[in-house]
Amino acid sequence: MATERDYSKLDRVLLQADAALRTLLPFSGQPQRVSPALLHPDVPLREDDTRHVTGLMRINHTGEVCAQALYQGQALTARLPEVRSAMEHAAEEEIDHLAWCEQRIRELGGRPSLLNPLFYGLSFGVGAAAGLISDRISLGFVAATEDQVCQHLDEHLAQLPPEDEKSRAILEQMRIDEEQHSTAALEAGGLRFPAPVKFGMTLLSKVMTKATYRI
Repeated sequence: MATERDYSKLDRVLLQADAALRTLLPFSGQPQRVSPALLHPDVPLREDDTRHVTGLMRINHTGEVCAQALYQGQALTARLPEVRSAMEHAAEEEIDHLAWCEQRIRELGGRPSLLNPLFYGLSFGVGAAAGLISDRISLGFVAATEDQVCQHLDEHLAQLPPEDEKSRAILEQMRIDEEQHSTAALEAGGLRFPAPVKFGMTLLSKVMTKATYRI
């Protein structure tokens, strides 16, 4: 089995390609944890509620696609082995979220966003660029991104129908994990981004959410 120092640049590119396929192909990601939704009964929702929850879960699924791409891009260009390892570990945990969201979307009779390949490519490029600049910037970008995700999750939790315990359980566990990722990135030396940068990230995230709600 190859160690950290045994991987060539070509090896890493091939690993990234494999990660992209596992992220974008339906049901390719294998979660390490059982979905929290399985602990709750499947309660029928009204048609308009079903449509709205499907849109929300589609947004969250695309967010996880972006997170995978971001972490993989950063891992490819990270300078320090420990930073690269942390990025790869975080990406593994995000696979759980990706699989949970996709499963819930299918249960609701929907499908993931058709724009996922586009957002994956853009996020991978941003992650790789951040890693090239510095590990501190890269970790700071993780923290800022996870903070944005937590805000979206809070908004979505407030919009869920009270009877949809399945979706609520998924989003609540995701929020716990994302907050931990943000804290870990800052503790590892990540830069705290200034308010104007976070505001710009918020505007970009709004574009993503509006586009993937229906498409």
